[in-house]
Amino acid sequence: MSEGPPKTSLVLGVLGGMGPAATLVFLQQLQAFTPAKSDQDHIRVIADINPKVPDRNGPTNVAAGAVLAEMAGALAGAGAEVLAIPCNTAHAHADLIQRASGLPLVDLIETGAGAARDLGARRVGVLGTKGALRLYREYLAAQAMGLVSLDPERQEEFMATIYKIKGGDLGLGVRKEMASYAADLIAGGAEAVVAGCTEAPLVIGPADVRVAFIDPGELLARRCVAVCLGLEPVPALPTV
Repeated sequence: MSEGPPKTSLVLGVLGGMGPAATLVFLQQLQAFTPAKSDQDHIRVIADINPKVPDRNGPTNVAAGAVLAEMAGALAGAGAEVLAIPCNTAHAHADLIQRASGLPLVDLIETGAGAARDLGARRVGVLGTKGALRLYREYLAAQAMGLVSLDPERQEEFMATIYKIKGGDLGLGVRKEMASYAADLIAGGAEAVVAGCTEAPLVIGPADVRVAFIDPGELLARRCVAVCLGLEPVPALPTV
Protein backbone atom coordinates (compact mmCIF):
# COMPACT_ATOMS: atom_id res chain seq x y z
CA MET A 1 0.00 0.00 0.00
CA SER A 2 1.32 3.44 -0.90
CA GLU A 3 2.64 5.60 1.92
CA GLY A 4 2.00 8.79 -0.02
CA PRO A 5 4.22 10.88 -2.29
CA PRO A 6 8.00 10.93 -1.96
CA LYS A 7 9.50 13.31 0.61
CA THR A 8 11.45 15.10 -2.11
CA SER A 9 10.40 15.97 -5.63
CA LEU A 10 11.58 17.87 -8.68
CA VAL A 11 10.77 21.55 -8.96
CA LEU A 12 8.43 22.34 -11.87
CA GLY A 13 8.86 25.53 -13.88
CA VAL A 14 5.77 26.74 -15.73
CA LEU A 15 5.91 29.11 -18.70
CA GLY A 16 2.45 30.57 -18.43
CA GLY A 17 0.23 33.48 -19.32
CA MET A 18 -0.77 32.15 -22.77
CA GLY A 19 -3.47 32.85 -21.77
CA PRO A 20 -3.68 33.64 -18.06
CA ALA A 21 -6.99 31.85 -17.42
CA ALA A 22 -5.73 28.60 -18.97
CA THR A 23 -2.57 28.83 -16.86
CA LEU A 24 -4.56 29.23 -13.65
CA VAL A 25 -6.64 26.16 -14.52
CA PHE A 26 -3.42 24.22 -15.11
CA LEU A 27 -2.02 25.27 -11.73
CA GLN A 28 -5.27 24.23 -10.03
CA GLN A 29 -5.05 20.85 -11.75
CA LEU A 30 -1.47 20.34 -10.54
CA GLN A 31 -2.68 20.82 -6.99
CA ALA A 32 -5.75 18.62 -7.45
CA PHE A 33 -3.84 15.71 -9.01
CA THR A 34 -1.08 15.58 -6.38
CA PRO A 35 -1.57 12.78 -3.83
CA ALA A 36 -0.90 15.01 -0.83
CA LYS A 37 -1.86 14.76 2.82
CA SER A 38 -0.18 18.01 3.82
CA ASP A 39 1.23 21.18 2.29
CA GLN A 40 4.69 19.64 2.24
CA ASP A 41 3.55 16.74 0.05
CA HIS A 42 2.79 19.04 -2.90
CA ILE A 43 5.34 19.68 -5.62
CA ARG A 44 7.10 23.02 -5.73
CA VAL A 45 6.06 25.10 -8.72
CA ILE A 46 7.76 28.23 -10.02
CA ALA A 47 5.46 29.93 -12.52
CA ASP A 48 6.08 32.87 -14.81
CA ILE A 49 2.60 34.00 -15.81
CA ASN A 50 3.62 36.36 -18.58
CA PRO A 51 0.73 37.61 -20.75
CA LYS A 52 3.20 39.93 -22.50
CA VAL A 53 4.64 37.06 -24.59
CA PRO A 54 4.07 38.16 -28.22
CA ASP A 55 1.14 36.49 -29.96
CA ARG A 56 2.19 33.02 -31.12
CA ASN A 57 -0.18 33.23 -34.11
CA GLY A 58 1.33 35.14 -36.98
CA PRO A 59 4.29 37.45 -37.60
CA THR A 60 5.26 37.85 -33.93
CA ASN A 61 5.88 34.10 -33.55
CA VAL A 62 9.69 34.45 -33.80
CA ALA A 63 9.67 37.18 -31.17
CA ALA A 64 7.60 34.90 -28.94
CA GLY A 65 10.33 32.25 -29.14
CA ALA A 66 12.96 34.67 -27.88
CA VAL A 67 10.79 35.73 -24.93
CA LEU A 68 9.95 32.12 -24.06
CA ALA A 69 13.62 31.17 -24.14
CA GLU A 70 14.42 34.04 -21.76
CA MET A 71 11.60 32.96 -19.43
CA ALA A 72 12.85 29.38 -19.43
CA GLY A 73 16.38 30.47 -18.57
CA ALA A 74 15.07 32.57 -15.69
CA LEU A 75 13.02 29.65 -14.37
CA ALA A 76 16.13 27.47 -14.44
CA GLY A 77 18.03 30.15 -12.55
CA ALA A 78 15.25 30.27 -9.96
CA GLY A 79 15.58 26.54 -9.29
CA ALA A 80 13.25 24.81 -11.74
CA GLU A 81 14.36 21.31 -12.75
CA VAL A 82 11.75 20.42 -15.38
CA LEU A 83 9.47 22.62 -17.49
CA ALA A 84 5.87 22.69 -18.69
CA ILE A 85 4.02 25.07 -21.02
CA PRO A 86 0.20 25.10 -20.83
CA CYS A 87 0.00 26.52 -24.38
CA ASN A 88 -0.04 24.31 -27.47
CA THR A 89 1.18 26.80 -30.06
CA ALA A 90 4.18 27.81 -27.94
CA HIS A 91 5.55 24.28 -28.38
CA ALA A 92 6.82 25.35 -31.79
CA HIS A 93 9.72 26.72 -29.72
CA ALA A 94 10.18 23.62 -27.56
CA ASP A 95 13.73 22.90 -28.69
CA LEU A 96 14.82 26.52 -28.25
CA ILE A 97 13.28 26.63 -24.78
CA GLN A 98 15.10 23.48 -23.71
CA ARG A 99 18.43 24.59 -25.16
CA ALA A 100 18.17 28.00 -23.50
CA SER A 101 17.38 26.56 -20.09
CA GLY A 102 19.16 23.21 -20.17
CA LEU A 103 15.96 21.72 -18.72
CA PRO A 104 13.70 18.96 -20.07
CA LEU A 105 10.14 19.76 -21.11
CA VAL A 106 7.05 17.67 -20.43
CA ASP A 107 5.59 18.06 -23.93
CA LEU A 108 1.92 19.05 -24.20
CA ILE A 109 1.58 18.09 -27.89
CA GLU A 110 3.19 14.70 -27.34
CA THR A 111 0.83 14.15 -24.41
CA GLY A 112 -2.30 14.91 -26.45
CA ALA A 113 -1.23 12.86 -29.46
CA GLY A 114 -0.22 9.96 -27.22
CA ALA A 115 -3.65 9.94 -25.60
CA ALA A 116 -5.30 9.70 -29.03
CA ARG A 117 -3.00 6.80 -29.91
CA ASP A 118 -3.86 5.01 -26.69
CA LEU A 119 -7.55 5.29 -27.56
CA GLY A 120 -6.89 3.52 -30.85
CA ALA A 121 -8.06 6.46 -32.96
CA ARG A 122 -6.97 6.51 -36.58
CA ARG A 123 -8.29 9.97 -37.47
CA VAL A 124 -8.03 12.68 -34.84
CA GLY A 125 -9.79 16.04 -34.91
CA VAL A 126 -7.86 18.92 -33.39
CA LEU A 127 -9.29 22.24 -32.24
CA GLY A 128 -6.22 24.43 -32.40
CA THR A 129 -4.44 27.35 -34.00
CA LYS A 130 -2.74 26.88 -37.36
CA GLY A 131 0.57 26.57 -35.55
CA ALA A 132 -0.77 23.94 -33.18
CA LEU A 133 -2.31 22.02 -36.08
CA ARG A 134 1.11 21.79 -37.75
CA LEU A 135 2.59 20.34 -34.57
CA TYR A 136 -0.22 17.85 -34.04
CA ARG A 137 -0.12 16.77 -37.68
CA GLU A 138 3.56 15.87 -37.27
CA TYR A 139 3.09 13.99 -34.00
CA LEU A 140 0.00 12.13 -35.22
CA ALA A 141 1.60 11.15 -38.53
CA ALA A 142 4.59 9.71 -36.66
CA GLN A 143 2.13 7.34 -34.98
CA ALA A 144 0.21 6.44 -38.15
CA MET A 145 -2.75 8.69 -37.39
CA GLY A 146 -4.36 11.31 -39.59
CA LEU A 147 -5.39 14.80 -38.55
CA VAL A 148 -8.86 16.19 -39.20
CA SER A 149 -9.04 19.99 -39.17
CA LEU A 150 -11.65 22.64 -39.85
CA ASP A 151 -12.00 24.09 -43.33
CA PRO A 152 -10.32 27.51 -43.75
CA GLU A 153 -13.44 29.59 -43.16
CA ARG A 154 -14.41 27.67 -40.04
CA GLN A 155 -10.80 27.83 -38.81
CA GLU A 156 -10.97 31.62 -38.96
CA GLU A 157 -14.25 31.52 -37.03
CA PHE A 158 -12.63 29.21 -34.47
CA MET A 159 -9.81 31.71 -33.93
CA ALA A 160 -12.36 34.48 -33.41
CA THR A 161 -13.99 32.32 -30.73
CA ILE A 162 -10.63 31.72 -29.05
CA TYR A 163 -10.05 35.46 -28.81
CA LYS A 164 -13.50 35.89 -27.29
CA ILE A 165 -12.50 33.40 -24.60
CA LYS A 166 -9.20 35.22 -24.06
CA GLY A 167 -11.31 38.34 -23.57
CA GLY A 168 -13.25 36.66 -20.78
CA ASP A 169 -16.35 35.49 -22.65
CA LEU A 170 -17.27 32.02 -21.36
CA GLY A 171 -20.97 32.37 -22.07
CA LEU A 172 -23.47 30.06 -23.70
CA GLY A 173 -22.92 31.51 -27.17
CA VAL A 174 -19.19 30.77 -27.09
CA ARG A 175 -19.86 27.30 -25.70
CA LYS A 176 -22.23 26.56 -28.57
CA GLU A 177 -19.70 27.84 -31.09
CA MET A 178 -16.96 25.57 -29.72
CA ALA A 179 -19.29 22.56 -29.69
CA SER A 180 -20.17 23.24 -33.32
CA TYR A 181 -16.49 23.19 -34.32
CA ALA A 182 -16.10 19.82 -32.61
CA ALA A 183 -19.19 18.58 -34.45
CA ASP A 184 -17.62 19.65 -37.76
CA LEU A 185 -14.51 17.60 -36.99
CA ILE A 186 -16.61 14.56 -36.16
CA ALA A 187 -18.60 15.01 -39.39
CA GLY A 188 -15.23 15.05 -41.15
CA GLY A 189 -14.38 11.61 -39.78
CA ALA A 190 -12.68 12.37 -36.46
CA GLU A 191 -12.81 9.43 -34.05
CA ALA A 192 -11.55 11.58 -31.19
CA VAL A 193 -11.36 15.33 -30.61
CA VAL A 194 -8.30 16.97 -29.06
CA ALA A 195 -8.55 20.37 -27.42
CA GLY A 196 -5.43 21.66 -29.15
CA CYS A 197 -5.75 25.11 -27.62
CA THR A 198 -5.75 25.48 -23.84
CA GLU A 199 -8.60 28.00 -24.04
CA ALA A 200 -10.93 25.40 -25.59
CA PRO A 201 -11.51 23.32 -22.42
CA LEU A 202 -12.67 26.46 -20.64
CA VAL A 203 -15.89 26.18 -22.66
CA ILE A 204 -16.12 22.56 -23.85
CA GLY A 205 -15.81 19.14 -22.25
CA PRO A 206 -16.57 15.44 -22.78
CA ALA A 207 -20.33 15.95 -22.34
CA ASP A 208 -20.32 18.30 -25.36
CA VAL A 209 -18.70 15.84 -27.79
CA ARG A 210 -20.08 12.48 -28.97
CA VAL A 211 -16.65 10.90 -29.46
CA ALA A 212 -13.72 10.72 -27.06
CA PHE A 213 -12.64 14.19 -25.92
CA ILE A 214 -8.99 14.73 -25.02
CA ASP A 215 -7.85 17.67 -22.91
CA PRO A 216 -4.04 17.70 -23.24
CA GLY A 217 -3.73 20.41 -20.57
CA GLU A 218 -5.35 18.20 -17.94
CA LEU A 219 -3.22 15.25 -19.00
CA LEU A 220 -0.13 17.47 -18.91
CA ALA A 221 -0.88 18.39 -15.29
CA ARG A 222 -1.15 14.70 -14.40
CA ARG A 223 2.13 13.93 -16.18
CA CYS A 224 3.96 16.81 -14.50
CA VAL A 225 2.91 15.56 -11.08
CA ALA A 226 4.06 12.03 -12.00
CA VAL A 227 7.40 13.25 -13.35
CA CYS A 228 8.10 15.51 -10.40
CA LEU A 229 7.24 12.76 -7.90
CA GLY A 230 9.43 10.23 -9.68
CA LEU A 231 6.48 8.12 -10.84
CA GLU A 232 7.31 8.69 -14.51
CA PRO A 233 10.75 9.16 -16.12
CA VAL A 234 11.99 12.68 -16.71
CA PRO A 235 11.80 13.45 -20.46
CA ALA A 236 15.09 13.40 -22.32
CA LEU A 237 16.58 16.64 -23.56
CA PRO A 238 16.65 17.00 -27.36
CA THR A 239 19.86 15.86 -29.00
CA VAL A 240 21.97 18.51 -30.68
